[in-house]
Amino acid sequence: MCGALFHLWRGGSGGRLLLYLMASWLGFSVGHQVSPMIGVSIFSVGPLNVGLATLGAILALIVAGWLAEQEVSGKR
Repeated sequence: MCGALFHLWRGGSGGRLLLYLMASWLGFSVGHQVSPMIGVSIFSVGPLNVGLATLGAILALIVAGWLAEQEVSGKR
């Protein structure tokens, strides 16, 4: 969901959509896994730490968007 919204906001091709979806899934998973390691739980729904997982997805999308722009800049 985060990846699709990010793609809607930033635009791009189908490849970018795939990149953003994969980055958001990876970031969500990493954020969820890191949450118990650092002992922080924000907006937990059952065993899922939605708050930090969403924060991880957003950070991963920012990095992916930045890297995608760097790739485009390098080709010019």
